[in-house]
Amino acid sequence: MTQVCMVTGANGHLGNNLVRTLINNGEKVRAGVRDTQIKSMFEGLDCELVYTEMLDKEAMLAALQGVDVLYHVAAVFKHWAKDPETEIIQANIKGTEIVLDAAAKAQVKKIVYVSSVAAIGHNGEPLNENYWNEDSSNAYYQSKIRSEKKAWQLAEKLDLWLVTVQPSAMIGPNASGLTDTMKFIKDIHTKSLPFNPNFFFNFVDVRDVAQGIHAAASKGKHGNRYILANDRSSSLREIINAANIVKEDYTLPSKLPKWLLLTTAWLMELSAKLTGKPAELTGSQVNLFYGVKQEYDISKAQRDLGYAPRSPMKALIDTFQYLEQRSDFGI
Repeated sequence: MTQVCMVTGANGHLGNNLVRTLINNGEKVRAGVRDTQIKSMFEGLDCELVYTEMLDKEAMLAALQGVDVLYHVAAVFKHWAKDPETEIIQANIKGTEIVLDAAAKAQVKKIVYVSSVAAIGHNGEPLNENYWNEDSSNAYYQSKIRSEKKAWQLAEKLDLWLVTVQPSAMIGPNASGLTDTMKFIKDIHTKSLPFNPNFFFNFVDVRDVAQGIHAAASKGKHGNRYILANDRSSSLREIINAANIVKEDYTLPSKLPKWLLLTTAWLMELSAKLTGKPAELTGSQVNLFYGVKQEYDISKAQRDLGYAPRSPMKALIDTFQYLEQRSDFGI
């Protein structure tokens, strides 16, 4: 019997790819979005658009009626805000509470909760699902840590079937806009990256994450976490190499020392406070990412879910090819 699946944040980068994956696997899909009149990302897709807002209790409960499997993807994904406690941290925590409470009332059978490797952390060593990040300097990271912990507390309290997944830096096609991760790749593609920040990102194709999330509902074990990352992180030099395979003439920018990068971030944050325009780099990001490789042990997802991500190089090449085709991204 066909299941009714609902995806929150269905117009986002991951959400839209997940909708496509579910449809391709024969699922009946309810796509939760804030504005049901914006349909461009769903052209040609056999799914039902419904209004959802993770902070709207009544709308969420109504949207979940008759749903068998909930994929909770929607979340605030940004590293800077005028009021990070309210706009990022509390928004994600409160959203988790509202969505899971509504799922319990609607008697949803299974929930796959999309967290992030931010909740795992990174220290240069291959971390597995047993790790919890204790860092609290970055608002987005803090929101993902506290939100996932809240999800586990509610699952126990409300007797919910729950698995959580922790994707790493997602890149790839079917993007309605640019996430912070995709903007970083776009800046490289347009030769707009002024310097090498000495960051090492664990890139994974968003389509592979979507496949892993779908598998988590059918093959995942209740009460488990699954890291959906790649088997290694990538340096800026490796990203540049991928860009040159698609289109030649990319060069590696100069690397800034950490103290100068922190100064640059401080100036950007000061400007953001004055103008309200989001800072493109924050001090907390420099402290989190500078010189630290983001490595994860993905063997559990490979074993339990059949998770098989394409290589970081392949994911990067596909993304640069995709950006070549997207004139609406200002390229």
